[in-house]
Amino acid sequence: MSDPYRIAETPVAAPEKPGGALRPLLWLVLFVSAAANAVLSTAVDNPWVGSAFGLVAVLCAAALIVHHRRNR
Repeated sequence: MSDPYRIAETPVAAPEKPGGALRPLLWLVLFVSAAANAVLSTAVDNPWVGSAFGLVAVLCAAALIVHHRRNR
């Protein structure tokens, strides 16, 4: 049975969000690198190893902020 008051014949699909898989990947890398930074900063005598994971964590956080600001 057809509906005479329906304007569109087919339902409109929701638009795809850009970078759909990027955000969860950035969150995963952020958590792993922050945990590795915390563990390696206390377990290893070399401070550069923990600092490298800390730098990765900061870069992931910055990338998440940029991604959020561009796609809001």
